[in-house]
Amino acid sequence: MNSRQRRGVILLILSVVCALGAFAGVLSVIDDAESKVGPEVTAYRLKADVEPYKPLGAAQFEKISMPERWLSDNAVTDLREIEGKIAVTTLKKGSLLQSDMIVAQPALKPGQQEVAIMIDAATGVAGKITPNSTVNVYATFEGEREGAPAQSKIIVTNAKVLDVGDLTPLKPDAEDRNRQPTDAVPITFALSTLDAQRLTYAESFAQRVRLALVAPGGGSTVPESDRTYELAKDK
Repeated sequence: MNSRQRRGVILLILSVVCALGAFAGVLSVIDDAESKVGPEVTAYRLKADVEPYKPLGAAQFEKISMPERWLSDNAVTDLREIEGKIAVTTLKKGSLLQSDMIVAQPALKPGQQEVAIMIDAATGVAGKITPNSTVNVYATFEGEREGAPAQSKIIVTNAKVLDVGDLTPLKPDAEDRNRQPTDAVPITFALSTLDAQRLTYAESFAQRVRLALVAPGGGSTVPESDRTYELAKDK
């Protein structure tokens, strides 16, 4: 090997060493950056302003990723945490969702009370009524005197369901031996004092009490003239 070839080999070796050194330097910088930033985690950012005391839903947030070390300890990383929650104050667009921004939605509003009654599973529930459902309560009564027509009445409109209990077998009353045993479900409502009185009256004296599920956003007040139905008056 002549001197020119030796110089070429030496330069080639030096080039390889320099390349390895540069590569090691890049890896070192990357490792240092990763050690400072850390792994990324999921967070949620508001798409628009949310007014205080408004219910929260997944559609109001966008999913983002950010370094875990930059995320506060109370940041919400799972949207299941907002189920049944409302905003404490005005939430601003672009803000990261944090647990101290939300609280559980109150079950009762001022002036309301919890009332639970047993509802026939076959005629009143059918597995479709769940907590937070809105229902109208219907009751059928015998005529007030002999020969008077039976009536169907809307006892309560837009009643909020707080809880649906377990199916419970009921035995007929001793005074009603001809009635077959049935299954019932305890339903808990949030009602005003007057509506609570109407509901408990119907449970005690009506032949049947039925629940009619109201579509979301479809609640409305039923006029007094339409609250009572008699077959003879149906045109």
